[in-house]
Amino acid sequence: MHNKSLSELSTSLHNGEFTSVELTQHYLDRINAHNSELNAFITVSDELALQQAHAADLRLQQKTAGKLTGIPLAHKDIFCTQGIRTSCGSKMLDNFISPYNATVVEKINAAGMVTLGKTNMDEFAMGSSNETSFYGAVKNPWDINRVPGGSSGGSAATMAASLAPIATGTDTGGSIRQPASLCNLTGLKPTYGRISRYGMIAFASSLDQAGPMAKNAEDAALLLNEMAGFDERDSTSIERDVPDYSATLNDSLEGLRIGLPKEFFNDDLDPKIAALIQSAVKEYEALGATVKEITLPNTALSIPTYYVVAPAECSSNLSRMDGVRFGHRCDEPKDLDDLYRRSRGEGFGEEVKRRIMIGTYALSTGYYDAYYLKAQQCRRLISDDFKHAFNDVDVILGPTAPTTAFKLGDKTDDPVSMYLADIYTISTNLAGLPGISIPAGFIDGLPVGLQLIGNYFEEAKLLNVAHRYQRVTDWHTQSPDKFR
Repeated sequence: MHNKSLSELSTSLHNGEFTSVELTQHYLDRINAHNSELNAFITVSDELALQQAHAADLRLQQKTAGKLTGIPLAHKDIFCTQGIRTSCGSKMLDNFISPYNATVVEKINAAGMVTLGKTNMDEFAMGSSNETSFYGAVKNPWDINRVPGGSSGGSAATMAASLAPIATGTDTGGSIRQPASLCNLTGLKPTYGRISRYGMIAFASSLDQAGPMAKNAEDAALLLNEMAGFDERDSTSIERDVPDYSATLNDSLEGLRIGLPKEFFNDDLDPKIAALIQSAVKEYEALGATVKEITLPNTALSIPTYYVVAPAECSSNLSRMDGVRFGHRCDEPKDLDDLYRRSRGEGFGEEVKRRIMIGTYALSTGYYDAYYLKAQQCRRLISDDFKHAFNDVDVILGPTAPTTAFKLGDKTDDPVSMYLADIYTISTNLAGLPGISIPAGFIDGLPVGLQLIGNYFEEAKLLNVAHRYQRVTDWHTQSPDKFR
C-alpha cells in the first residue's frame, strides 16, 4: 500500500479494496517499526488517526467522500493541531497543547484526511539540516549517517521512508525545497499568501509559507488543491481564486521558455550536480522547451539580506515566548526579570538564541537604518531581478542545493557554512515567488534536486513543468532499499 500514489490510494479506497482504517494502521505500523531509527516524528497521534479513519470510512460508504478522504498524512510540528502537542521542535513549547487548529489543518481535516502525527523539525524552523531540534537530529533514509535537510527534515524523512503518503512542510528560506532535494522528493513552496499562515507558528512573517511535500508533482497538486485559498484570519492571505492544480498537469511544454541563471552555475556548485541539471535541460528541450541563459545579478545579496531580515522578524515573533502566558517556565523564579532570563535561556536552543541576538541588534537604535532598512532595499533589488527575468522567460531552472546530503555534525560548528546550503532557494522567499524541487538523479547513491521557479501565482505551471519531466524520467519513483 505504501508504494501507491495519492490517486491510486484514492481509487483503492473508493473501490473498497481496503478501508481507511486498514490503510492508516498500515502506516502506523511502519512508523512504529522505523521511527526509532530515523527520529522523523515528534508525536504520533494513533488514537486521533484511527478516529478520523473511521469517520472517513463512513463518508466512503455513504458516497460523500472527496478525492483525498481517508488518506493519511503527516504535519510538520509547526502547525497548531487542536488537542495535540505543537512543539516547533523546541523545549520552549514542549508542553504546549494547542487549543485550536491552523487553517491548513482545518482545510485538510475538512477534506477527510487522516493525521498520523507531527514531524520533527529544526527548532522554530531555524536550520538547514534538522540538527537544531530539541528532540534530536533526524536521519536521512538514503543514508542514516547524513542529514535530511531542514527545517522540514522530519516531513522529508517521513516521505522518503514511506511512513506517510504525503506531508506538509513550511519554507522560509528553502525549508521545503532543500530537504526535498536531499531526500528525493517533490517539494513545493507556493507564492507568498497563497496558503494561510493562521495557526502556523511564525519564524519570519514576511517569508514563511506552507506547502506540500510529496513523491511526485501529481500528488503535490492534489494536496495543494486542499491547502490553498483565502483566509480572512490571515492578513497576509491573498484573496484570489484557486485553480484546479491537477487540471493542467499534462499540458504541452511546446514553446515554454526556460531561463538558466548564470549565477546559479558557479564554483559553489558541485560539478556533478551541474551535469545532472544540464541533463534535465536536455530532457526539457526534447519536450519542446527553449532554453536561454539569464542573469539575476543580485543573487549574491540574498544570503546576507536574508540573515538580517529573517532574524529581525524572529526576534520580534519570539518575544512573546517568555514563560508568562505559555511556553517553558523556569523553576522558582526570584522576580520577573529572572523569570524572563531563565525561561528563555533554558527554553531556546543555541541557533534560536543566535538569530534572536542578531535580529535584536539589527533592529536596535542606531543600527536599524544600517542593517534592517538596507536589507529591505536589497530585497527589492532581488525581487526586481526576477521581475525583469520573467519578461523574457516563463520558468527559471537551476539546482536546488549546492551539494548532496552532508554528514550529521559536519556543519554544526560552522553556522555560515550551514547557511550557504540555502544559497539557491533563499532569493525565491525574499521575492515571494513560487518554487518547486523535483528529483533529478543521484550522485554516489544520494539524491539531487532540480529547482523550478515561477512567476507569482503560477504554481499550476510549475506543477505542469515538473509533471511532464517526471513522465519521461523515473528518478522520483526510486526509494531507499531499506524502507521499500
